[in-house]
Amino acid sequence: MMPKNSLSVNKELIPDQPLVERVPFPFKGNSYRYSNNAASLESGRLLDITPEYFEEIELKRHLLETVPDRTYQSLEHSMEAQWEILEMIMNEMASAHPNYFSLNKDGNRWTFINHLLGEEQTFTFGDAQTLPYEPLDFIGRHVQEDLIYLGQRDGDLYLEAGQLAFPANWSLAFDLGMDFLSIHSPVPKAFSGSGLAEKVRGFIMRIEAGKPWTRFNWTITVEPVLDTAPENFDEWGHKKEQVTVDNVGELVYLRVEDQRLFRLPGSNGILFGIHTHLISLDELCKNHQWMNQFYNVLLDLPDELAEYKGFISYKEKIVSYLENKIKISSPI
Repeated sequence: MMPKNSLSVNKELIPDQPLVERVPFPFKGNSYRYSNNAASLESGRLLDITPEYFEEIELKRHLLETVPDRTYQSLEHSMEAQWEILEMIMNEMASAHPNYFSLNKDGNRWTFINHLLGEEQTFTFGDAQTLPYEPLDFIGRHVQEDLIYLGQRDGDLYLEAGQLAFPANWSLAFDLGMDFLSIHSPVPKAFSGSGLAEKVRGFIMRIEAGKPWTRFNWTITVEPVLDTAPENFDEWGHKKEQVTVDNVGELVYLRVEDQRLFRLPGSNGILFGIHTHLISLDELCKNHQWMNQFYNVLLDLPDELAEYKGFISYKEKIVSYLENKIKISSPI
């Protein structure tokens, strides 16, 4: 359940815009299979500030306080990278969103101001004792994105730190310290058994500093639930049983993760930012091109992928709903 929203000091600063005009659509064509669909991140930015900022920051902080073990984890040797990540994000916040955030530097004495929330923090850069949380955890409490740090060493990638409040059914606590292939071992053979996992790992390891990449991941969920961790499956997993032919448009949501990858020149690791967007099928169908594409994608999608993504039990209800919407919008 969403905690009562109290973080709305300057809510009017963020302009509103219909979801269907700003949620990223993850499909380029009428079919979907696992692939390395990464593209160059032209903006070069990690952050996307949306009207959901206050609600999502409130929820993120609530989860960090109530279930800290599954929302924040780090290894001791990640501290150097954490400071690098904090510096990178604060610099972007102040330069790209000066109406929302400020950063004043006096040597190593920095003052960060979040004008949206009316919060100010002065600290000594490099001294973790001067922050209320570890650097990655601190800055993560001011952005909508989940933040994952992958250390690159010994010819591999390892999950060494992360703040993960909005997981798509994976566990930060379980995966901490794992190498890239071990993290992805539970996925279908279409990914793990095809050599694609190795190719994706190789691609990430070749990312250069100053040349970030972006990709979209997607699934389908019931109700606008961001926190779909395996540890609380009993709270959200049963919701799929509520889906009927009558409520599917209102109850079912397309969940899109805008994933952005950055090489950190100092630590040589990878910052993996994940911004999760949710849009109901009713809202999505306001864009007729999206409606038709999504219908064709689901018709063509192998059951193995629908089962892995967790919606095989109500896939046909979604397909029927979309088919009816298409007939209504394009009468013969």
